[in-house]
Amino acid sequence: MKTVNMHEAKTQLSQLVERALTGETILIARAGVPVVRLISVRENLQGRKPGLLKGQIRIAPDFDQTPPEVLASFEGGS
Repeated sequence: MKTVNMHEAKTQLSQLVERALTGETILIARAGVPVVRLISVRENLQGRKPGLLKGQIRIAPDFDQTPPEVLASFEGGS
């Protein structure tokens, strides 16, 4: 993991991005204290896995029944 100061990051941003795209993590520091982590977005994207929440989500029996006062508010009534 490479650490660079803010000034170096400004002047070498393109090179640092290229390094991040190869999987390297770059820490950007201000006054020697790391404040930002530069990583590749591609590295963190994970494919969707259908069914991960199976059995954890419940739909109420009255889900499709909209209360009359809500319908009236959409139609400009009170």
